[in-house]
Amino acid sequence: MIKEKIDYQKILFNVLRIFMGVIFIYASYDKILNPEAFAKAVYNYQIMPDFTINIIALWLPYLELLIGLCLITGIWLPGATTISTSLMTIFISLMLFNLSRGLNINCGCFSTQTTQDTIGPLTILRDIAFLLSSLYLTLRIFFFSKSQDF
Repeated sequence: MIKEKIDYQKILFNVLRIFMGVIFIYASYDKILNPEAFAKAVYNYQIMPDFTINIIALWLPYLELLIGLCLITGIWLPGATTISTSLMTIFISLMLFNLSRGLNINCGCFSTQTTQDTIGPLTILRDIAFLLSSLYLTLRIFFFSKSQDF
């Protein structure tokens, strides 16, 4: 009887890859269905020029959907993990910026409802956990694995 070594790093990678894929798909769902409400959430951040609000509100949810699908299926993983890590960094930075300005707004992360998911310490900690997961995936792909590992 031959015992095979269990590759816990590969298991962790695949669990986090699928988990982050589900997160990105879930995050895109309400935004795709309610682009006008998401545009208002983007506007509430008060950092984008007005002419870019609708463009961002229309393409960002589809980018999140594409990233989620890529992470789940394992297609284009280097790009998907790099973009997901970049987006998480941007999202956290924007939330911290608005928290420091004292704005009490909906983060627009998972819902376009203005009464849900306001920016606060728990929202930021949650997104930092997502960022760390995404960063792990990116580092694993680029620095700690061979292409056949995933």
